[in-house]
Amino acid sequence: MKRLLSGLMLALTIAVTTGPVIVRAQDAAPKTRAQVNAELAALERAGYHPAYSQDPDYPYNLQAAERKVAAEQTTTTQYGSSTSGSSASGSR
Repeated sequence: MKRLLSGLMLALTIAVTTGPVIVRAQDAAPKTRAQVNAELAALERAGYHPAYSQDPDYPYNLQAAERKVAAEQTTTTQYGSSTSGSSASGSR
């Protein structure tokens, strides 16, 4: 009985820990070659150079370029006036 119970606990533990990983892997659609090339071109325009992968600052340079690309994408996708500040309507 103890052996069966410990086996069930092991199976439950494995199911709980690997379940989210399996679900997450199914959510992401595979990227096309054109998408990967476009992402790499955007990173290169932001200052990342793949040839420098042996550079000790490689991960930091890549992360900085990714942040720069992400910032550019958010500024180009936003439209309209800024919502910062305050406004009042009506009159007294």
